Amino acid sequence: MKGEKSVAGHLTMFIVNVIFGLNTPVSKTLIPEFLTSYSLNYLRVVVAMVLFWGASFFVKEEKVERRELVVLLFAAVLGIILNQFLFVKGLSLTTPINAAMIVSLTPIITMLMAAIYIREPITGKKVGGVLLGAAGALVLIVSGSDTEASRGANSMLGNMFCLASSVAYALYLTVFKGIINKHHPVTIMKWMFLYSAILTAPICWSDVCEIEWNMLSVSGGLRILYVTVLATFVTYLLIPVGQKRLRPTTLSMYNYVQPIIACTVAVAIGIDEFKLITIIATVMIFSGVYIVTQSKARSQM
Repeated sequence: MKGEKSVAGHLTMFIVNVIFGLNTPVSKTLIPEFLTSYSLNYLRVVVAMVLFWGASFFVKEEKVERRELVVLLFAAVLGIILNQFLFVKGLSLTTPINAAMIVSLTPIITMLMAAIYIREPITGKKVGGVLLGAAGALVLIVSGSDTEASRGANSMLGNMFCLASSVAYALYLTVFKGIINKHHPVTIMKWMFLYSAILTAPICWSDVCEIEWNMLSVSGGLRILYVTVLATFVTYLLIPVGQKRLRPTTLSMYNYVQPIIACTVAVAIGIDEFKLITIIATVMIFSGVYIVTQSKARSQM
């Protein structure tokens, strides 16, 4: 039974990160052609909120204590608001490949958070992997200052936003495992997205009001549906399934699927390209992630 749960967790997180990987180039094609980063994020939050509250009528009602509602507020800030908003803002300023590469640092960041929060041991191999991955991220961030204006208004700043998004997501995976284990995913997410919709409304509402829906093509509408339904509602419905069955560090390992998908699609559709410095930084990041994840015993994965 334990093995079956583990397999379900691994399969779930693989699917989630494939969807997230495709989301990077898809979102990039929407910004700024149809939407601003703020309007896209708010559409994601509101659509997911409506779908999760609708889905809650079809699952067993659970009592959520007042203290837990406060915990879910902080979970929403880290797991949705900071994670999504910083990433999409960063993506609007940098290239899809840079954004995807920086996201692949999440396993390293999660390992550090786990060491602090749940006292996972730090080994020499982990330290070496962290330093190598961090160096790769630094190369990528600094190289972003030379990116063409057509690729991003301020690529270096965009890279830093994407890195901050990864830190927020790593904290979310590590800190909130307890409450995730206690409640149904729909119960957790309906509250998290409600909080997110309320807290981000003052920032995003003006951008949402400026959306020119009559100018939106069928293709643009389908891409918005992908981002809001598949890459938000479906993924956030599945993530707690993985959180219940896998360790935080193992969860974050699946982030390496994202850059593979994102980079392949971005290059294939012609919205980005590989450069030598990007390849060097990519090798450094993936090598660091591999070293860190291999430093754990298989029984801990």
